[in-house]
Amino acid sequence: MKLAILSCGPNSYSTKRFQEAAKQRGHEVNVLDTLKFAIDLEAGTPDLYYKKKQLGEYDAILPRIGASITYYGTAVVRQFQQMNVFTASTAEGILVSRDKLKSLQVLSKHNIGIPRTAFVRNKNDVLPAIKRVGGAPVIIKLIEGTQGIGVLLAETIETATSMVELLQSQKQNVLIQKFVAESKGKDIRAIVIGDQVVASMRRVAQGQEFRSNIHRGGKAEAVEIDEAYARAAVRATQMMGLRFAGVDMLETANGPQVLEVNSSPGLEGIETCTKLDIAGAVVDYIAAQVDFPEIDLRQRLTVSKGYGVTEIYIPEGSKYENKTIEQSGLAEAGINVLTLYKESTIIPNPKASRTLEANDRLLCFGKLESMRGMIPKKTRDRRRPSMEQLPEA
Repeated sequence: MKLAILSCGPNSYSTKRFQEAAKQRGHEVNVLDTLKFAIDLEAGTPDLYYKKKQLGEYDAILPRIGASITYYGTAVVRQFQQMNVFTASTAEGILVSRDKLKSLQVLSKHNIGIPRTAFVRNKNDVLPAIKRVGGAPVIIKLIEGTQGIGVLLAETIETATSMVELLQSQKQNVLIQKFVAESKGKDIRAIVIGDQVVASMRRVAQGQEFRSNIHRGGKAEAVEIDEAYARAAVRATQMMGLRFAGVDMLETANGPQVLEVNSSPGLEGIETCTKLDIAGAVVDYIAAQVDFPEIDLRQRLTVSKGYGVTEIYIPEGSKYENKTIEQSGLAEAGINVLTLYKESTIIPNPKASRTLEANDRLLCFGKLESMRGMIPKKTRDRRRPSMEQLPEA
């Protein structure tokens, strides 16, 4: 495999570890400065130049895109995607995960646990929003912040109100988020590769610091997380559209609450405390995808006219509720259930004997007309995602 690591920090711990892991496995690897690419656009022939020379062929890229170059960095990643080069993190996934508001909206929609959060613009909405998330103490977050920068703790409602109004006056977009006291300055960082958690650690804030980030002086210890936390981490990564990520979660009485999904997680802290070769696991995953790529379900839209892929929601009172997949008659209607989502549980290729319940979601492939009929009229009227919006092949 010929691999390009896109990084502006060739001497950083993570970049050197990825390069070392690739060489140890016999792969050809180059570290390329993300800002030294030039993107050429022409009908049907997307191309890239690097240091004024046309870029050679690569099998895969591993993006390490810093927050300060997100726009240009994702443009370069997107160009590689247009050239059919495999990437461990898509441009779209990086953009969504880096936007704290957008990422929380995605996680909320897919019923993944998150701390209660509010986003307001009018100063008259600030105080009601603080009260809705649970009152003081409360967390104030800059949407663009990274590594704990721009995360503030307001001990009183008056302080929180003043913070938000001051930041908004400086044209900053801020989130108002519930302070989860029971986490006690701790969080979990889980590293997800593909569909599994390969390493996890608990980060603990030191002294009076409430932020547990390693960059803020937090200490780390290796931990084995239970199934609920692993499922939440994997699902959050998948919902962002990423294949490799670091997922930060709070430990609460109600289970995991996802704080953030990091598309370029650092390796030093977690490799040091777990003693695991995470860089090697990432390289192995990329190599496997180059040799045996996963099928993008959207490609199935081209299989035959009138067929497509969509997600179907089972509301309360649905005729499919409390029936097995076999009893539902979906197969007879030309619909194949690819994945069943039950709350935070993901069940690929569910058995025909699996019972469908209210609030289940089904990822289906089949006849567009049949799947349109599965969507309740009131759901279509509310313009929720439906087959009405899917193009025919």
